[in-house]
Amino acid sequence: MRGWWQDLSDLVLPAQCAGCGRSRTSLCARCSAALRGDVPSRVRPRPEPPGLPVVHAAAPYRDAARAVLLAHKERGALGLAGPLGVALAGAVREGLPAPGHGGGTGVVALVPVPSAPRAVRARGHDPMRRIAYAAAAELRRAGVSVRVLAVLRQRRAVADQAGLDARQRLANVTGALEAVGASVGLLREVGRIVLVDDLMTTGASLVEAARAIHVLTRSAAGSGEGGAGRERSAAEPGMAGPGMVGAAVIAASPDSFEINRN
Repeated sequence: MRGWWQDLSDLVLPAQCAGCGRSRTSLCARCSAALRGDVPSRVRPRPEPPGLPVVHAAAPYRDAARAVLLAHKERGALGLAGPLGVALAGAVREGLPAPGHGGGTGVVALVPVPSAPRAVRARGHDPMRRIAYAAAAELRRAGVSVRVLAVLRQRRAVADQAGLDARQRLANVTGALEAVGASVGLLREVGRIVLVDDLMTTGASLVEAARAIHVLTRSAAGSGEGGAGRERSAAEPGMAGPGMVGAAVIAASPDSFEINRN
């Protein structure tokens, strides 16, 4: 006979795995492993847009990984933020320098690529920010000093990217993001910035996010103590320069994992 707790769990827990549909679990072990990928890898889209930072991804965007991302993002399966954060944390770690190889980067800032405000309102939650906080918690458990800094926002509306090719997507988002006013002070406290998103297809959104961050850091470099226009080194402690900005995503298109191309 079913217990009362089983009846209650039917109301508050998903009845099927978000990845494969297996019953009585929100995410089965096999789909959880697929989401994390075999080994997080550097990924490059085809064609690779100018200005794309080094990007690492956990898994190819297909099968279970695709299903789980869509369940969290579009169907409000908020309990999946935890395993998605674990997958993202693996991609972030893969892009950090190893100890003894320039690994003393100080605090790592996870900067989510922002969703359109209308999309956040329609979904009732901000999927990427939720995942970023879950990833930060996983990274802290691994001993990484990390903060989530949601310092980017949309400054103008963009069209839906679905159906656009790589060139059209880049044109669609160029100039669409800006950093919030108080973010200079926050970014002075970190040593490495990692842009984070759930998915990379053409790389256009990450290029635009990196551009907005670099505009901010260049502006800060010219307005430090000593008056506006004072030149400061991009490598100055307390301000991450262009070489200290990377990116990590949960999933990327399968062919972007094939980085050894002729």
